[in-house]
Amino acid sequence: MPEGFDLFASLPEMKETIIPLGFSVLGAVITYLVYNLFYGSSHIGAGVHRTFLVGGPVITMIFLVIQTSIPLGLGLLGALAIVRFRTPVKDPAEIGFLLLLIASSLGAATSNYLITALMFIIVFAALGVHRLISNRITLLGRGHLMIAVDRGTFPSIEKKLMALLSEKLRGLNLETISTIDNRVSLNYQYKRRADFDWSAFINELNQLAGGPGIEIFVS
Repeated sequence: MPEGFDLFASLPEMKETIIPLGFSVLGAVITYLVYNLFYGSSHIGAGVHRTFLVGGPVITMIFLVIQTSIPLGLGLLGALAIVRFRTPVKDPAEIGFLLLLIASSLGAATSNYLITALMFIIVFAALGVHRLISNRITLLGRGHLMIAVDRGTFPSIEKKLMALLSEKLRGLNLETISTIDNRVSLNYQYKRRADFDWSAFINELNQLAGGPGIEIFVS
C-alpha cells in the first residue's frame, strides 16, 4: 500500500464515486432494454445500443472527474475535437436513445436520481402509448424493408426497383438511403399484408438485380 494512503479516510470519497457509477450502469442497462423492446426488433439501425453498457458509466465518470476542473474540461473538449466518428446513425430515433443514455449518465453524475428515474418512467410510458396507438391505427402494423445493392448496379435498376416496390407494397415510404462500403442501402416502411407472397417478391427482386447482388432484410 502506498505510503501515506489511508483507506478509511478515502472511503467517503469512494462512496461518492461508486454510487453514481452504479446508478449509471443501471440506467445504461434500462436504456439498452428499452431500445431492444421498442426499437431493436422492428427497425434496422446502426447498432448504437452496443455502446450503451460501456458508454453510460464512462460518461458519468468523465463528468465526475471534470466537474470541478475547468482545465480538464477544456482538455477533454480538445481531445474530442480530433476524433471522427464514421458510423452513421441510420434512423433519427436512435438519437433519442443516445440522448436518453447521456441524460441518465448526467443525472447519475449530479446525484439527480429521482429526476432520472422519473425520466425513464415517462419515456417508457410514452413509447408504450405510441406503440399501442400505431398498431391500432395501422391494423396489421407497419413493417420495415431494407434493400442493399451494389453501388455500380443501383443506377441501372433504380427506376425498375422503385416501380416494383410501389406496385407490390402498400403504403410504401422511403425512410433513409445511405451508401456504405460500396453498397447503397434503402430503408422502407410499408403496410403489412397477411396474404403477401414474400417468396415470389424476393425472386422478382433477385431477377431485377440480375443475380445475388442484392440483399434483403424484412421485419
